[in-house]
This record gives sequence, C-alpha cells and structure tokens, in this order.
Amino acid sequence: SEAELVAIAPQYDAIMVRSGTKITRPVLEAASKLQIVGRAGVGVDNIDVPAATEAGVVVVNSPAGNTVAVAELALGMMLSLVRKLIPAHNSVAVGEWKRSKFLGSELYGKTLGIVGVGRIGVEVTKRAQSFGMTVLGYDPFLSSNRASQLGIEAVSLEEIWKRCDFITLHTPLTPQTRHMVNADVLAQMKPGAILLNCARGGIIDETALYNALKEGKIGGAGLDVFESEPPKDSPLRELSNVILTPHLGASTEEAQVEVSLDVARQIVDVLEGRPPQSAVNLPPLPPETRELIAPFLKLMEQLGRIQSQIAAGRVEKIELVYSGELAQNDTRALTRMFLKGLLQGQVDNVSYVNAPSLAEARGVEIVETKRGAIGDYSNLVATCSTRNDNGHIRVRQVDGTIFNGREPHIVSIQDLR
Repeated sequence: SEAELVAIAPQYDAIMVRSGTKITRPVLEAASKLQIVGRAGVGVDNIDVPAATEAGVVVVNSPAGNTVAVAELALGMMLSLVRKLIPAHNSVAVGEWKRSKFLGSELYGKTLGIVGVGRIGVEVTKRAQSFGMTVLGYDPFLSSNRASQLGIEAVSLEEIWKRCDFITLHTPLTPQTRHMVNADVLAQMKPGAILLNCARGGIIDETALYNALKEGKIGGAGLDVFESEPPKDSPLRELSNVILTPHLGASTEEAQVEVSLDVARQIVDVLEGRPPQSAVNLPPLPPETRELIAPFLKLMEQLGRIQSQIAAGRVEKIELVYSGELAQNDTRALTRMFLKGLLQGQVDNVSYVNAPSLAEARGVEIVETKRGAIGDYSNLVATCSTRNDNGHIRVRQVDGTIFNGREPHIVSIQDLR
C-alpha cells in the first residue's frame, strides 16, 4: 500500500518496480535518500514522473527489453484469429469435430498496417514479412529512407485504416492518441479487418470497438491492454471474434530477465554517477554519442562547483561554450551536470534531474554556444558566470577538457593556465 511504501521509502537509494506498484508523490516526498526509480518494463503510468523530477529523482524504464516478446504476441494473436484456434480448441475440448466450422484464412499476401514504427513495430515488420505480408507503416518520425530500409511503405493514418487487412498499434498513450481508434475510424476499415492492441489501453475506444465487432463491421480484434485493467465489466468478453489477454506483452521468461537486468544496470550507472541509458525525465544520450559525452559529465560538475566557489555570490547568468566535436552533439546532459555542480551547497536536494528548473526558479539565465575546435584542444568547454555585485558586473571564466579520453582537467581559471 502507499502507506507501507511511505514508511519504508526513506531507507532506499533506489527502487525498482513493475506495473503493479505505484510510486506516488507522498512516496517520493518521504524517500529522502532516493536517487532513482526503475520501471522493469516500458510504461511509467504507475510513477508520478513530475513529482520525481521535482524531487531530483531519475526515472528510468526498459523500452527495449520486451521488444521481441510484444512483437511475437502480436503475431501470435494474428495467427490465432485468422485460424480460429481458440474456438476450434474449445470445440474439440467438448468432444466436437467440426472442421468446416473453422475455415480460416492465411497471412500470406495480406496487408498489415503498423501504427508506430519504433522498436516493437520494426520487430513486427520483420516477422510479418517472413509470412509474405505487405507492410504499411505510420509514424510521425518515420523517414522515407528508413521506410525503404525496412521494406515498408510509409503512409498516412487514413491509408492504414482503409487499405489494411490487419492493423496493429504500437504507440504510446498520449492526449493525442487516446481513442485514436474510434467509431469514425472503425467505419473506415475493411469489413474483415482485424485490429490488434498490445501497446496501451485507451488508444481504442472499446465501446466503439464492441459495436463494430458486434455488427460485423470488422472481422476481429486482439487486445492485451484495456482502458480499465482488469476489464471486469467489458462487453468485449461476450464476443467470439476477439482474443483478450491480461497484459501479457512482457510476460516471457526471457523478457522478464532482460528488463530486470537492463534496469539494474541503469540503477548502478546512476548510483555511480553515470548517465542512464533510458531516462524518462532526462534528455536522451544516444549510444553513438555516449562514448564522447560520458567522460565530460564529471568535468562539467567540477566546473560548476568551481564557478560556485569563485563567483562568491548570486549568479545571474551562465554562459557555456562547447567547442570541437562536442559542439556537434546534444549537450543538454552536460549543461545539467554543470548546473548540478553550481547549485550544490546552495540548494537542497539538487540533482541533474531538477537542476535546470531550480536554476530557472532562481532567475539564472543560461546561454549555450557551440563552435569549432579552439587552439590545441579537440574538445573544450568554456564556462562564464556573471553576477551583479552592487552595480559592479563581475565575470568569472573557468575552462576544462578531457585528456586521454577519460581524464578531466581544468585548463584555465580566469587568466591562470
């Protein structure tokens, strides 16, 4: 219960949960030592992410750990529905032998529409193509080059609804995607179309889906997620042309191990001062830039601490100049680490999660500039702090870089080198 979690939370530096445990604002407020909450899975609906951010607590998940499990579940539902496996089993189980009653169809030659061509969507694509299916994909971030690489046709949502024999949803639940599949959309689908949702409950208007299935407007549906879980009063349970499963997407032995290991590794990273791979409330650090950026994180915190000491007062403005190869990458994580170092000792409970909002709340202006390599340094970070000392503007500059790929060095403080 929440009360039990509140009682024990103060003793922990890290908490790992699955979907059944809720990490609420009261729990986070009680957890004075907490640095990270890890969700062994994808969805973080059970974690108060804004409250965690305010408290400086990193929230991580494991978006890749259950990728194969969810993709295989979607394909399994497709096969089960088109071959009527569940009603056929039930018939044989009661002593019947009615082959003609369960005439099915094939996946080969059919068209599959994938809404959300991310990790899971890509894995579904590979498996569907192995069955000889034509795949259409919709994703606002799907480029034509990427679609070509995957061997799929990038289309609009409207084309997905109208052209596909099967439609599978692999998109997050947001205000924009809630009831994305409603009565109007269902009316656009082919009469025998099959709809699958192994993503998030709420993307489909389940009342509209029930009516469409009941009236024969579409051929069938497979749902692993629901608007309310468990779906105790759902009329979908009375229909024979649906498959309903209790949120089994990640429920394989392999996926359980993978998501747990993934989150455990990220917890170790955070506790040892490294950036996590899949933070929900931090800017992403892609694998291709991680090797370059990671050594600078410690340097940036050191630069922030030095600036805090030599500024000796209220800082009004921070200027960070990234030069060299650094300038070609996303430097938001570096800026956060600098602000963490700057505010430590001045602000309680500061972390690289909440440092930007704490700086903003104190009226600190933050300016980032990027430029080419300077002098002998392939990468250099120049930091300037400005404060108003009774009308006198005082600027302090501290610069740093990394030697030998991993050793942080301060190369200048003011005019000292």
